[in-house]
Amino acid sequence: MSVADQRERISAYWLTLAPNVRGALWLLLSATCFTFMAVLAKILGERLDSLQLAFFRMFIALLVIVPFLVRAGMQSIKTHYPMLQLARGVVGSTAMMCGFYALVHLPLADALAYNFTKALFVVPLAYFVLSEPAGPRRIGAVLIGFVGVLVMLRPTGVIDPAALVALAGALCVAMATIFVKLVIKDAPVTLMFYTGVVGTVVAGIPAAYVWITPTWSELGLLVVMGAFAAGAHNCFIRGYREGEASAIVPFDYSRLVFAGIAGYVIFSDVPDWLTIVGALIIVATTLYIARREAAEAKAQRSADVEDG
Repeated sequence: MSVADQRERISAYWLTLAPNVRGALWLLLSATCFTFMAVLAKILGERLDSLQLAFFRMFIALLVIVPFLVRAGMQSIKTHYPMLQLARGVVGSTAMMCGFYALVHLPLADALAYNFTKALFVVPLAYFVLSEPAGPRRIGAVLIGFVGVLVMLRPTGVIDPAALVALAGALCVAMATIFVKLVIKDAPVTLMFYTGVVGTVVAGIPAAYVWITPTWSELGLLVVMGAFAAGAHNCFIRGYREGEASAIVPFDYSRLVFAGIAGYVIFSDVPDWLTIVGALIIVATTLYIARREAAEAKAQRSADVEDG
């Protein structure tokens, strides 16, 4: 069997999956890329300012997508929603700056855990703005997953300013997620282009005031970080383009599991029992939703065969 035939078979199988299953798989791939990016940001943040990291992330990610723009044709930068793309770029870059600040000033797993409070914002935003249905099982799955996040957070009543910044970033991420659905006629490469252009400008202004010239080794790591960021962002966009926001958002919790592993292996962060319990709750939630969506897809395929 030729490579072309194998690709065709894989593509055909991919299309048989339910949209929410495809969206969930894209989010899992996005979480993997994001974890590599977060680890590099944590390392680079030991000397470079977090605002500078956010600027490099946006700028390098913009450079990474240039070949895709060339392949797709310059017409791909044409958008049907110029104002929405501008607003999404501002919201996305704000989320980026908040996120990098949290990564630098909080433990890796904690920074990502705070980020997942965005689920509290995504579900009501998706319901009121997009009119997406949110049945009791979906709402329950999101809430259970958030309970796992709370367990990992180990709330003590002491408010950390970095945690407040992380929460503000989570709200911006939720808003950016909704924008993905509102600009549905634009291709993923178009979204990435406008996010990169607007984000580079917005993040570049504060970065200029804290600028530290990176070394050659740091510059190399910044390039790799930007490449992972571009991959994570592309997969993230495709995930929410495929599935319903309120249905697939729990799968983004896999970042916590990956962050826990990375924190242990790279930064010698040993998770305590609360972290383990929270991670298990999150994993159980994502597995439940994945099996449910897979079962529904199988039932639908069987029904289509019978109707045919």
